[in-house]
Amino acid sequence: MSGLKKSNIPTTVFPGDKTSKHVEHPVDSTRRSSEPQVVDEDEGDFAEKKVVVVTFEENDPENPENWSKGRKWLTTILLCLMTLFIGLATSAYSVGINDMTEEFGVSSEVGQVGMFVFNASFAIVPLFLAPLSEYVGRNPIYLINYACFVAFFFQLGFAKNIWTAIIGRFFSGCFGAAGTTMVGGTLSDIWKTHERAGPMSCFTWAAVFGTIAAPIYSGWIDLNLGWRWIEWVQLIANFILLVAECFLLKETRGSVILARRAKKMREVTGDDSYRAPSELEADSFKSLVHASSTRAFMLLIKEPVVLFFSIWISFAWGIIFLFFSVIPLSFENHHGWNVGQQGYPYISLAVGTFLGFAFNFIQDRLYQRATAKNGGVPVPEARLYGSLIGSVLLPVGMFWYGWTQFSYIHYIVPIIALTPIILGIYHIFLAVYNYLADSYGEFASSAVAAQGFMRNMFAASFPLFASYMFNGMGYQWACTLLALIATVCIPLPYVLFFYGKSIRARSAYASSQTGIQQQVDVEQVEQSEQVSKASTN
Repeated sequence: MSGLKKSNIPTTVFPGDKTSKHVEHPVDSTRRSSEPQVVDEDEGDFAEKKVVVVTFEENDPENPENWSKGRKWLTTILLCLMTLFIGLATSAYSVGINDMTEEFGVSSEVGQVGMFVFNASFAIVPLFLAPLSEYVGRNPIYLINYACFVAFFFQLGFAKNIWTAIIGRFFSGCFGAAGTTMVGGTLSDIWKTHERAGPMSCFTWAAVFGTIAAPIYSGWIDLNLGWRWIEWVQLIANFILLVAECFLLKETRGSVILARRAKKMREVTGDDSYRAPSELEADSFKSLVHASSTRAFMLLIKEPVVLFFSIWISFAWGIIFLFFSVIPLSFENHHGWNVGQQGYPYISLAVGTFLGFAFNFIQDRLYQRATAKNGGVPVPEARLYGSLIGSVLLPVGMFWYGWTQFSYIHYIVPIIALTPIILGIYHIFLAVYNYLADSYGEFASSAVAAQGFMRNMFAASFPLFASYMFNGMGYQWACTLLALIATVCIPLPYVLFFYGKSIRARSAYASSQTGIQQQVDVEQVEQSEQVSKASTN
């Protein structure tokens, strides 16, 4: 949300001081919408008009930050379940591609286009969702989009040709994006910074586990009931969750809650002077979309940290979707497994996500310790402990998986190799998300949007060349190439862990967010005073 305008118009504070007064309002672009702030309407003919600014009172129960722990965890669980179910729908489709394309008389590569359009829409749509939530709130976006997401399972289940299925996947991705990409912002609405590690870890687990778990059961559905029943099962599960979300999910965006409160007070009192802070900032939807999209790409271009971290997480995320094609190929060709048995290796991936969730408590303890040592100021580099190990686990797992892809080697050996792969990806995902959020403050949403765009475009494109790559190069050398690329990325978290503070200090976008710029300014003032004293003497 944009900063507040500076003005000299008489204002009235509500519900605090109710006396008219002149106030100088400095630009405050970092303010949370739930914090009280006196602001005024546009300058001009309103010199004598009083504005009653509606804000949250102390301990106001309608302020999402003041909700009970039970209500906060209920909201967190509901959103994590939505993320989980949407993720399951993402990967479940891949299991039925061969039978679907055989029925429609097209190649399996054409069926992979359904994976491409789903993830591509995940990359683009969030650029519009965040600005829209500024106006209507998060809840309507969640519920309307999720209802449409559920509805498009009918199109997928009744599809009579491949293009009907592909179009259905495109719209499923468009409407499913809200249930995953906006969750981090909602958790920030209700949890304070020092409380957020547990909820964020739950969200990360749901995002990663949901993406990889569907093949465990979808293969048996496809084998026994047909590929259409994969969609029907997803429809039933998501519809039940949709009903629960409609009754239990509440609005979490403070600025929207205040706007609704101000509107109600205007209606009840007939006094048009009641205004929420967000109503006085008055950015247009067009300008918010422009800022949301252009700033994300600007950070990709101007901020090396955002660029290289985005490439790193995008490559890692692309590998997950690549393996939706690679795992069935590997175990069908080398061990003769059917489509149901091909789901067994994904159990290893699921185990890796549970291990990642457990190990993150150690990561969080180290982060809290570093913050305490820094006088309570967050240390973004302390978010990277898990990724220091994860960056190594990813290429190790890739080498392991590739060079055990022989029919004479027991299938359990490459299956176990999948655990370090997903464990590495899990900690890369968590580290990149948290590091960018901690480092870029008010620009964090744009930094996260930048990596989200690139990550989902990689996820969209990797399945398109998976079979060509592994059949053409061979399983061993294809995995070796990917492992070497992952090896090149190993230094990234180490460089930031040891030199991140100085790198952020040189950034126009990151330095002011973590106290570095203020510290530098103080040091410069002290140096100038010393020089001045020396010259005087």
